[in-house]
Amino acid sequence: MTISLFSGQGAQVPGMGGDIVSAMPELKEVYTAGSDILGMDLEKICLEASAEELGRTINSQPAIMATSIICLKAAQAKGYTFDGVAGHSLGEYAAMYASGMISLEDAFRLIKARAAAMEEAVTQTKGAMAAVVKVEASVVEEVCAAAKEYVVPVNYNSPLQTVIAGTPEGIEEVTPVFTEKKARVLPLKVAGAFHSKLMQPAADLFYETAKNITFAEPNVKYYSNVTGDELTDFSDMASLLAKHIVSPVRFTAELTAMQAAGADRFVEFGPGRTLTGLVRKTLTGVSAYNVENLATLEGAAIYE
Repeated sequence: MTISLFSGQGAQVPGMGGDIVSAMPELKEVYTAGSDILGMDLEKICLEASAEELGRTINSQPAIMATSIICLKAAQAKGYTFDGVAGHSLGEYAAMYASGMISLEDAFRLIKARAAAMEEAVTQTKGAMAAVVKVEASVVEEVCAAAKEYVVPVNYNSPLQTVIAGTPEGIEEVTPVFTEKKARVLPLKVAGAFHSKLMQPAADLFYETAKNITFAEPNVKYYSNVTGDELTDFSDMASLLAKHIVSPVRFTAELTAMQAAGADRFVEFGPGRTLTGLVRKTLTGVSAYNVENLATLEGAAIYE
């Protein structure tokens, strides 16, 4: 069973996907669809923007999603097929499109609203995030629960990597505690405390757009960050996606559930290979590939 995975925020790099669209110019239709809805030149942002400009939430989210979809479409043109999808945070929107749950246009409508709401939220409240590595998630949960300032686990990435988010004071409070436990704390270059309650204003604002989008039943298995398992109830996706903004990303649980269901091949689409690495750190007896440029598109063993 093959699972398509989709990159999350932070994976962006200037020029991403450029060699693929040069070789397959018909895929520029993704940029066109996005530009019309976003009201900005998405192709220029993906291919010409500086790292600083591309790093803005309002730019990085649609740019990463567009690149992920382009990479997927390029692989499909070469015969790639899959049985299920999952995304990491932002990646869930490319996953919804790939599953047939939403149209390309609605994917961009959703991501436009999400990015704008999150960028607005980070101007209203100070937040920070850090990766805690070399210690189990249960220890991270215990340390955060004992903190006086606000800090919580928000990304369960692998058995020994959990991302925390909260106020800057909260991150500062727990850092020496983790150090004492021989864990490493790596501050992340992000604008806010994503997937925590500090994003509630963004979730509320985003819902006003999401409630007007039509969501279809997916045509492949769809795995959810919120539940950490295959999602089977699609009756209120707007509420689930709003909740997603303030809920932990249970990616480790998702991977375990996918393997239990028979998944043995994972292919990440979009810039970078972060999810490919998380698969390899979490599961054994599976293969993992990434498609982000022409070399990986042509070199991945994913077409048989």
